[in-house]
Amino acid sequence: MIKNILKGLQAYTGTFTLISKLKLWKYFAIPIIISVVTAFIIGLSAYGLSDNIGRFIAKIWFWDWGKETFTAISTFIGGIVVIVIGLILYKHIIMAFSAPFMSPVSEKIEHHLTGIKPHNHRNTTFQEQLWRGIRINIRNLGKEMLFTIPLLLLKFIPVVNIFSTILLFLLQAYYAGFGNMDYTLERHYKYRESINFVGRHKGIAIGNGIVFMLFLLIPVVGVILVLPMSVTASSLNTVKLIEQEKTLNQNTKVV
Repeated sequence: MIKNILKGLQAYTGTFTLISKLKLWKYFAIPIIISVVTAFIIGLSAYGLSDNIGRFIAKIWFWDWGKETFTAISTFIGGIVVIVIGLILYKHIIMAFSAPFMSPVSEKIEHHLTGIKPHNHRNTTFQEQLWRGIRINIRNLGKEMLFTIPLLLLKFIPVVNIFSTILLFLLQAYYAGFGNMDYTLERHYKYRESINFVGRHKGIAIGNGIVFMLFLLIPVVGVILVLPMSVTASSLNTVKLIEQEKTLNQNTKVV
């Protein structure tokens, strides 16, 4: 797992140069607009809701003693809840609606790596790619929320809340990497096959998603570069993994 996470991280090396070499920047124009607008709307909503959530949580404390302390803690937790939910929604929204624009990017990277054109993959239309992106991200959103809610509740427990923060970050990283990998997988595998593929390579998804999440910590520039860098890095890894599995399957058949 650690080895694969490192591979996911290392794939970012040289991505900026590769994007320029293959002239891929034009494909990122609309996804970048989607990313910036979505980030602005979610950020504005988070700013307005954090205090309200904090005060709502504080209402469960009926006693006078420790009221101020509990309110302060509740407001802090409310802010974290809004940030976490905001990041979850942000990444799934931009990944879903960017799918038709990211698939051509991953295809050009695949051609660059393999030198084979046309590829022996399924032909999909703009609408099919969009629906695939929406379907995958709705599924991932449900799964992520299922694990996120209990992890957020752990934040009320001292010491344990430190580990819950790390797990929350890795969970978000996994599903970010998952979405990036599917831009390549959608041409090669059906819906369920793609889910199984990512399941076999969780470390790669987490490694890719870690940098994705770190990009979001960079004001303004982060939301502009997050998709170009992460999708390119993910495509490099995913194409190699697909080729490796094909070779392994062929060798198994021969034996």
